[in-house]
Amino acid sequence: MYRFLLTPRWFGINVFVLLAIPFCVFMGSWQLSRFEDRMTESREAEKQVVTDVRETPRPLAELLPVDKATSGKQVTATGRYDKQLLVPDRQLGDREGYYVLTLLRTDGGKALPVVRGWLPGTPDAAKAPAPPKGEVTVTGALQASETPGDNGVSAQGGLPAGQTAAISAASLINLVPYDVYDAWVTLNTGDSGMKAVPATAPADSGLDLKAFQNLGYTGEWFVFAGFVVFMWFRLVRREVEFIRDAELGIVPDDERQDRQTQDRQSQGRGQQDQPQAKTPA
Repeated sequence: MYRFLLTPRWFGINVFVLLAIPFCVFMGSWQLSRFEDRMTESREAEKQVVTDVRETPRPLAELLPVDKATSGKQVTATGRYDKQLLVPDRQLGDREGYYVLTLLRTDGGKALPVVRGWLPGTPDAAKAPAPPKGEVTVTGALQASETPGDNGVSAQGGLPAGQTAAISAASLINLVPYDVYDAWVTLNTGDSGMKAVPATAPADSGLDLKAFQNLGYTGEWFVFAGFVVFMWFRLVRREVEFIRDAELGIVPDDERQDRQTQDRQSQGRGQQDQPQAKTPA
């Protein structure tokens, strides 16, 4: 009954199934491992944020450029506060508010964006405390420049004067006449009674959309493997039913002739692939 599985036509189907199933399982396992790696990386990044607060602050120059290893590290910088901006649509806990961002002009000429704190409500320059006068030394967590539209950062344009949607050198360079560091600092203690903004884990180290895409791909590959097995059994069942119908004589002549033609063609191709014996001279 199942001798048809040894025919050339079914040999190709069987080989495809035997190769497709382990490939799908391998790809699904790989995607699952990527998701698990991101989970581990997320937990470690959250622990690192807490650990970094206890470290001794280091000069800004020693931690630039910002990467996954230096993001969240304690940094210290000295300079004079200059232009002040508000960053709208920022939540702290479950409350909506805004950051008070002030540029610190360092001795090197560049300005370091410093988030001095958070205030609730709608951005209002009159409510934002003025920065201290004279030379100051700030201490806080180093953060990488934000990307508009990523990790909850607003990509809104056309904001009122004195506001910026993202804390990044690319956004701030258009608002001030001097160079800006490609990084920013959030103070450990909120200035002038404002609430301090907690440091966040580095980008691409949390359970973001990419992580859950890996989890989704895992399910897809295992579904593909199951679909291959399902289709193979379905084809085998249809072939067995055809053979039984043919034995009972209830298969239409045209369908039987088509199946016989397919089998002869498959056998012909198999014989052509075999090496031909040389005729002795």
